[in-house]
Amino acid sequence: MSESSPAPARLPDLPVTFRPTRTRVVLIGVGVAACAVISVVALVLDTLSPGERSSFVLTGALFLAVLLLLSRPHVIAATDGVTVVNLTTTRHLDWAEILRVNLRAGDPWVYLDLADGTSLPAMGIQPGVAKEQAVSDARTLRALAERYGTPER
Repeated sequence: MSESSPAPARLPDLPVTFRPTRTRVVLIGVGVAACAVISVVALVLDTLSPGERSSFVLTGALFLAVLLLLSRPHVIAATDGVTVVNLTTTRHLDWAEILRVNLRAGDPWVYLDLADGTSLPAMGIQPGVAKEQAVSDARTLRALAERYGTPER
């Protein structure tokens, strides 16, 4: 997304949630399917002891849990600011704290340049599977930040 990228024609009503929907569907689908297959195999195999069966089921559940964690990232834009939910952290930012929304070619996700001089990854907008959607979401978030942020940028 370049500096001169056009803003969306109409800003969405707030609150709005940005998330990598296709990636999320794939991760959850694969996790549920793998957990189910591993559990069925554990129950069908006659040669397994109860401890081995439970370790199979636990492995399937652990695999599902990891994929659910990977599907967690999202960004919620509301009138009071932005909440960034990454893999293991959640951070709420006031609009005034966001100086810039960046999605450069090759970036794995959007980065928010903050007023305190740091940069925060916003993993909820990622171009991996759906690049056009991520670019559109990044433009929308940028336009929202420009609209609701402080005027002295």
